[in-house]
Amino acid sequence: MNMKNILVPVGSSTNAVNHLQYAVDFAKAFDAKVYVVQVYNVYTKAGTMIKIDHILERESYEFLKRHVSQVDTKGVDVIIKTFKGKLVDTIELICKSLDIDLILLEPRTNSMRDEVYLGKTSGKIIKQTNIPALIVPEGYTFRPIIYILMALKSAVIKKNDALGPLKVIKNQFKSIVNLLLVKTPFHNEGDFNISEDLSEIVTNTTYSENATTFQGVLEHYKDNDPDMLCVVRRKRGFFTKLWEKNTILKKDFHSSTLPVLVLSGLK
Repeated sequence: MNMKNILVPVGSSTNAVNHLQYAVDFAKAFDAKVYVVQVYNVYTKAGTMIKIDHILERESYEFLKRHVSQVDTKGVDVIIKTFKGKLVDTIELICKSLDIDLILLEPRTNSMRDEVYLGKTSGKIIKQTNIPALIVPEGYTFRPIIYILMALKSAVIKKNDALGPLKVIKNQFKSIVNLLLVKTPFHNEGDFNISEDLSEIVTNTTYSENATTFQGVLEHYKDNDPDMLCVVRRKRGFFTKLWEKNTILKKDFHSSTLPVLVLSGLK
């Protein structure tokens, strides 16, 4: 796998320019392209005949252009696109058609509530799609990703390319990947059998016993002092408790100081 095409969906947050700068700096390390997109939805009032699509599209495009003009693109290819449609469906289509390798998300898109870690938009994209994503904290400046803490409650990997984004990042930065295997009440026989694919990436393995993977991370990430946290989407996994309503509260997730790589399901 390569890291060639990176998607940055833009909402209306005050952090948007900083986030795009991170995306550009990250993309530069991989010689990747950055697609900056906005998905707008058209609500027509019953009985009105006004065609507002083209107006919205133009506004959306101008908005993105202004947005990109505030960033130092450092020679990275930054492409602007606007789409009409429902957020999640449209993002999935975009990822297919543009062959996207990674989505870069802001934690708090469109959320005014200070206690929210993942706002509705990002929450929806993470919870309802299966595309690898990197959640970048607000105000965070790009730096090489040297130490990665990967937290799993099961090391069973059935999908061939599930570890792709992690491998690409590790190879690029010569990262050290520390694996945290969390034994939860849902532990199954064989969950801690580390596949060859995974053991090739991992430097150290730590075991802990916690109610959730999430609590294991809270207990261990300070000792590791990583530059990135890596977790996996599962149907009932890491973020479930936090994502019932597509938002995550900060009190439940203290890693709002770290980029979090969310891999697509391993099974």
